[in-house]
Amino acid sequence: MAIQFNFVSSMLILLLLTISSAKAQEAGGGGGGGGGGGGVIDVVAKFGAKADEKTDLSKPLLDAWKEACASTSLAKIVVPKGIYFLSTATLDGPCKAPIELQVEGTVKAPADPGVFDGQGTTAYKRKGCEKHNFCGSLPINLRFDFLTNAMIQGVTTKDSKQFHINVLGCKNITFEHFTVLAPGESPNTDGIHIGRSDGVNVLNTEIKTGDDCVSIGDGTKNLVINGVTCGPGHGISIGSLGLFKNEEPVDGVTVKNCTLTNTSNGVRIKSWPGAEPGTCSNIHFEDITVTNVSSPIIIDQKYCPWNKCKINEESKVKLSNISFKNIHGTSALPEAVKIICSATLPCENVELADIEITHSGPTGPAVSQCSNVKPKVSGKQNPAACSAPIPANPTPTS
Repeated sequence: MAIQFNFVSSMLILLLLTISSAKAQEAGGGGGGGGGGGGVIDVVAKFGAKADEKTDLSKPLLDAWKEACASTSLAKIVVPKGIYFLSTATLDGPCKAPIELQVEGTVKAPADPGVFDGQGTTAYKRKGCEKHNFCGSLPINLRFDFLTNAMIQGVTTKDSKQFHINVLGCKNITFEHFTVLAPGESPNTDGIHIGRSDGVNVLNTEIKTGDDCVSIGDGTKNLVINGVTCGPGHGISIGSLGLFKNEEPVDGVTVKNCTLTNTSNGVRIKSWPGAEPGTCSNIHFEDITVTNVSSPIIIDQKYCPWNKCKINEESKVKLSNISFKNIHGTSALPEAVKIICSATLPCENVELADIEITHSGPTGPAVSQCSNVKPKVSGKQNPAACSAPIPANPTPTS
């Protein structure tokens, strides 16, 4: 288990963060001595942290974590009210008992640029970043790696230079009441990115950013996204898939009760043409409200941003058991529904039920495009399912 903090300047990081291990870990797994009682560990009172905006919080926080991690009973780490400076901190496990980390103040990153500078506005305008060539090497605000049975609540992350939150190798972890804030033009600033994790929940969260509000990578299983408000941003996206070798299957994703406003996409699955094989199955989008969304419902197996793909080849990612139910609102472009599947691996068992999306622009009614798919249709269908021809040169999505 590891948590890495790359904190953003002048941002309230979290109100309550609870990290719980599934079972008491074997002795020697979590660092520290022979264990002992839990209780409250105050980083100021016990380890001399200073809320002066210049003394690094890293050592007091790590010392408090080491003590809590060695405890055999529940321990609470408290960072009292005040403004603290933090360069970076990685909180490693496994630990012997549940730990609650409660930050009541504000945590600031370094003011001048550096590896852990979270002031993303300084990077958004740098040459190359807008083309995504430079942004990949930039720091991520919060990483959650290999956690088991965790609850993370009340976090606000602002102006990350790259992803705001990255989740990797986690099991049974819940994010609730998160707030993600970044400009709509900020590149590659996915709100929450999830990969190779099982049993993640994202609940009652507000995301405003310049890329996907939630992005779902390979190896994601049993994911629930419920009550997310997204916009601006690129919507809630599975993928992109099929770009790298040995990608793991995506299986079991449910997106419900979400609202998307002024986003470039609504609910989306995207895979690269002519790249690597993969599978994506048992995906369900339900009870979704879209307002002025450019592409509210989209499966794009010709995903080719920046024209860096083999666009004339077909995707090798197999999509199956996918449903879009009770999705309603307005589309900024006429193509409200686009289901573009692979010609060599057509989509299987796709369902459209109770779709009511109207075009908010002046250029005609909403339409629906389909390729290499025969969806099951039920309930109201506006636009009529698969009613429009596919253009010879479809516009690439981002």
